[in-house]
Amino acid sequence: MSNSERIEQLLASMTLEEKVSILSGEDFWSVPAVDRLGIGKLRVTDGPNGARGGGSLVGGVKSASFPVGIALGSTWNVALLEEIGAALAEEVKSKNAHMLLAPTVNIHRSVTNGRNFECYSEDPFLTAELAVGYIKGLQDRGIGATIKHFVGNESEIERTTISSEIDERALREIYLLPFEAAVKKAGTWGVMSSYNRLNGTFTSEHNWLLGTVLRDEWGYDGIVMSDWFGSHSTAETVIAGLDLEMPGPTRDRGQKLVDAVKAGTVNQDILDRRVLAMLRLMDRVGSLDDHRPHAERADDRPETRALIRRAGAEAAVLLKNEGVLPLAGTGTIAVIGPNAKTAQIMGGGSAQLNAHYRISPWQGLVSAVGENRLRYAPGCTNDRFQPVLRGPFDAEYFDNETLSGTPVYVGTQEDAQTFWIGRVAEGKVDPLHFSVRLTGHFKPEHSGAHNLGIYAAGFAKAYVDGKLIADAWTNWSKGRTFFEEGCDEVVGSVMLEAGRAHEVVIEFATKDFSTLGLAALACGIGYPLGDAAIAEAVGAASGAEVAILFVGRNGEWDTEGSDLQSITLPGRQDELVAAVAKANPRTIVVLQTGGPVEMPWIGSVAAVLEAWYPGQEAGNAIADVLTGAAEPSGRLPQTFPVRWSDNPAHSQDREVYPGLEGKVRYEEGIFVGYRHYDKLGLTPLYPFGFGLGYTQFALSDLVVDDSDFESDGVVNVAVRLTNTGAREGSSVVQLYVSDAEASAPRPAKELKAFAKIKLEAGASTTVSLALDARSFAFFDTHAKVWLVEAGAFTIHVGLCSTDLPLQQQITRKSALTLPL
Repeated sequence: MSNSERIEQLLASMTLEEKVSILSGEDFWSVPAVDRLGIGKLRVTDGPNGARGGGSLVGGVKSASFPVGIALGSTWNVALLEEIGAALAEEVKSKNAHMLLAPTVNIHRSVTNGRNFECYSEDPFLTAELAVGYIKGLQDRGIGATIKHFVGNESEIERTTISSEIDERALREIYLLPFEAAVKKAGTWGVMSSYNRLNGTFTSEHNWLLGTVLRDEWGYDGIVMSDWFGSHSTAETVIAGLDLEMPGPTRDRGQKLVDAVKAGTVNQDILDRRVLAMLRLMDRVGSLDDHRPHAERADDRPETRALIRRAGAEAAVLLKNEGVLPLAGTGTIAVIGPNAKTAQIMGGGSAQLNAHYRISPWQGLVSAVGENRLRYAPGCTNDRFQPVLRGPFDAEYFDNETLSGTPVYVGTQEDAQTFWIGRVAEGKVDPLHFSVRLTGHFKPEHSGAHNLGIYAAGFAKAYVDGKLIADAWTNWSKGRTFFEEGCDEVVGSVMLEAGRAHEVVIEFATKDFSTLGLAALACGIGYPLGDAAIAEAVGAASGAEVAILFVGRNGEWDTEGSDLQSITLPGRQDELVAAVAKANPRTIVVLQTGGPVEMPWIGSVAAVLEAWYPGQEAGNAIADVLTGAAEPSGRLPQTFPVRWSDNPAHSQDREVYPGLEGKVRYEEGIFVGYRHYDKLGLTPLYPFGFGLGYTQFALSDLVVDDSDFESDGVVNVAVRLTNTGAREGSSVVQLYVSDAEASAPRPAKELKAFAKIKLEAGASTTVSLALDARSFAFFDTHAKVWLVEAGAFTIHVGLCSTDLPLQQQITRKSALTLPL
């Protein structure tokens, strides 16, 4: 019996209730088995920069932490993305799961989107090519990809309810393109609908999006699952094309769907299509016959460590270098900044996981050059919240929301940060209706005033030595934490004595949620750094051969559920950079951010390296680049503007961004990223595709073969790339297309091909780049076709979007229409 015959037979054998059961989750991470028919349980796990497994968003079984999306976007290396996808497949298997909730391919519309770190690029073509590699790597090893979020989730503000108002041309050319490539080129097995509405309708029940475009036009035969709690109806979602409601227990299906089918509201044929898609998926990922007990492993593989380190180094983008990198000499190195001894390896939200380990830049440099050469000063802090209190904490759980009576469960907790989802207190309490008291101790390093902060998706209070210090209970109001389900941090001041173990008691109770059914808490204590800390950093820098500043943001700022309010460095970091650079002209700035930042000090520093969040090997990867053990071969996947106001989403009209009265209007249309800067003639701080290395490259001998351009729109391009420097290195050859004679507004140029090439010093190679007809087309919204018009097109080839020295014009005599 063939696989398809077996699936059809299973479908015919299932009762209505059994069919409905596999169209929604059983719990937070799985779809129920159908024991009577031998259908196993399907399990999913969060990605995209690792496989967390079935635990909470904090803690749980340890996992490998890979570079985040924007870092992978910076590699411009499709083969590397496929390699990473393959490694992630093994990670998913170690968590006994069958699907990874990844990759994330939303577009960098705004420089302030809190989830930019998780996405690849501002450019849809670069995003699409990288996503295809990632998906192939996963699925070639039997693990299903779940490309997300389909579509229009380019901001975290009111994301579960807001309507993204996007015209069809912008949708087709920018926002849908990575998903189209994932379906047509990679054959993705899963698509996740976004939380938001698209032009007024929730994407999880959008007939045009899920039916007309995804299935009818693109021929998609995988499943569409909701984002967690992103389903809002029963019949509407099933009819539109949402196969799987997540998580469980179901809110919109189950008996409601059984009743809808019996009443004729949902046609039996439509239901069977949804069930057939689920069975097909289960067959593809092997869960149909997977009856193993659920068990998770922490596989810390040497080959995975090496891959993460290599990828982290390749992602680093060298933005400026006035002869100070790679590091040379034997003198003292001042290591300064809030990210120097803290390993910033990932962003926040559902992408976070419990990494096997975290290598800080300090640790990486100690291994690379020896601790005797290093001098450390923190300079300032960059925390959004007070540093999380580390435990252990005794935890008393109550099966009520008033902390009353005898605890029904007593346990321990590692620290004062947790998500309570799924099974809480070994099932002794309702996960959405309970209270808990945490008791622990904090021993400060300094005497004096400390800040205690607390925030929660729920009600919370924090006491020190019996005194209430921070109250996020009495006047709780919704803020920008915990996916917009939590309050903003409430901060109180408390005098503490160095070396004394002060008792800390935290009380928490659940509350009604808006959209996402979760309970969460974070509490921290911090010691403020002032002028003396900056003075100490200046002192360390002034006596050093070179000063390296590790500054930027962290996963508290770059996080799901909260956009940034500016792109200036948090806290006093700009002041710190300026002061250190004044004391030592050989100052190197290493940025770790999830996107662009403003750099008012750029003229006074000798070098700038953007290292992003490169995963658990962060410090080693950064040290490899700084010392020259690895080449900084990253290229910017997002334009760095001079200031936030230069960005295409910045507007005085709040409906354009951040949104107004439930709508966010994509007024700029197709003019996103570098297309916007070209249109307005704005000079960015650093352009799309830019990046320096430790060697130099030259392009020559452009050859364009347009012999098939008139007949089928195909053009083949060849160009000579030469490493003119003194050491091996990599470069990215980039090809852009212009259509100056178009009947519709078109960008000045658009990326349509690229290739990353490594060459020995003095070596040359011919780089071939192929263009298909879509490379020259725009979407005609009236005729509903992709249109290549008659007339002249210009091919530009270079090493970044503003460095395109080679050009050639080609011409078509007739128009060409392409199918959807």
